[in-house]
Amino acid sequence: MTRRVRLAVTLGDPRGIGPEIVAAALAEGIDADVTLVGAKEQIAGIPATHHIPTGPWRPHDGPARSTAVDAGLVTGRAVERAARLALDFEVDAIVTGPAEKHALHLAGFPFPGHTEWLAHLAGNVDVAMMLASDRLRVVLVTTHVPFRDVPLLLTADRIVRVGDVTRRGLQQWFGIVEPRLALCALNPHAGEQGLFGDEEQRVLEPAARRLGATGPIPADTVFVRALRGEFDVVLAPYHDVGMTAIKVASFGSAVNVTLGLPFVRTSPDHGTAMDIAGTGRADASSMRAALTLAIDLARRSRPA
Repeated sequence: MTRRVRLAVTLGDPRGIGPEIVAAALAEGIDADVTLVGAKEQIAGIPATHHIPTGPWRPHDGPARSTAVDAGLVTGRAVERAARLALDFEVDAIVTGPAEKHALHLAGFPFPGHTEWLAHLAGNVDVAMMLASDRLRVVLVTTHVPFRDVPLLLTADRIVRVGDVTRRGLQQWFGIVEPRLALCALNPHAGEQGLFGDEEQRVLEPAARRLGATGPIPADTVFVRALRGEFDVVLAPYHDVGMTAIKVASFGSAVNVTLGLPFVRTSPDHGTAMDIAGTGRADASSMRAALTLAIDLARRSRPA
């Protein structure tokens, strides 16, 4: 009899919608043993196989900075504990609730996002941030950086490294034997032969050749072609061009997947939504999708 998949699920920032969407998604039932990790007061009310508190959470009327620090500490400790469970083979996959990066930074967790943070915790492995739905897959070559820094960071070596991680992830976790990679251009019209920028000629074209990828293809057509089934994944040069495409195509059903880790990690495709937390308006669809995909990927990645 096959052992049930074991998930560690973090609730995310205790001020946001993470706790309620986790509760709503789990209430529908999933085929996995679940370890909840997060604020003591919040995990206690959600049925699960195991509960691991990472500190108390009692909203207070003190300075906003103090509240953010407290929230960041609870959130950050939960992520580190979940990662440790995965690295110690106590769980098969982790699913992380949405976190506020500012609060994490204030609490002493100095990473741009979960992707870079988990790569560090796993031993500074090469990773790639992928957003996936049943319609489109997008991988970000650069993640949470100012747009002005993108041209400096977008080297051929970086593109090839991210592309290699992506290819292996699609083969090992998604069962795609020969993944079809497309590289999205940086500049309008893919630079128009240098008229609107030369990054395509200097950087992206050599990287695409090394990867065996198609491109660079202008952003205003590459995602359309991928949606029509021409490519298995699009490598996007910077955060917003890739995130905009996947969210327009599949908001609410897309899942964030960290490729390259020694364990499966997924998360919803949205943020903390603190403005609607506790109002009953939060949609748990993406969290349900993240849980379902984590279970599927964990099963596929098990040794034969």
